[in-house]
Amino acid sequence: MNMYKEKELPNRKNLRLKQYNYSSAGAYFVTICIKDRKRMLSNIITPVGGGALDDPLLPQICLTEIGKVTEKYLLSSENIPGVKIDRYVIMPDHIHMIIFLLPNEYVTRKSGSSRAPTPTNEMLPHVVSAFKRFCNKEIGNNIFQRGYFEHIIRDRDDYEEHMKYIHENPKRWYYDHSKHDE
Repeated sequence: MNMYKEKELPNRKNLRLKQYNYSSAGAYFVTICIKDRKRMLSNIITPVGGGALDDPLLPQICLTEIGKVTEKYLLSSENIPGVKIDRYVIMPDHIHMIIFLLPNEYVTRKSGSSRAPTPTNEMLPHVVSAFKRFCNKEIGNNIFQRGYFEHIIRDRDDYEEHMKYIHENPKRWYYDHSKHDE
């Protein structure tokens, strides 16, 4: 019996839809997580009054220095032709965003290879990979989990549901974690 038997590597689930072109124009809800879910991007602090009448106590997001770096590169993603960051929230250990890929405004990446962990020439993985790479370079450390999660927004109702999710995420975090973190 071999005592140094090689460990079998886990099979990673492919989270992408087969046969879907992630360079297609449309809206995508994207979640990027911090490695080991470390809370390093922001702090969700005590609510202060002044929200809408039906939502008077909104917790405030206070970005850390690392969170400010991620926001800078998230917003600079719009320098890529055809990319629009519509909504986003930078939570302590993850980022949610809605990214629009605009029709006829970017060049489909047909030649060369992306520097994404799984090489692809599609636009959405290119945007996420470039964002992570620039953040990691400035921070001096690889802070992100491998991969990301995405949902293709299918219609107006789906868009509004994800917009609401982004808006309410700090409130959910605050009320879910405030009792446990004391």
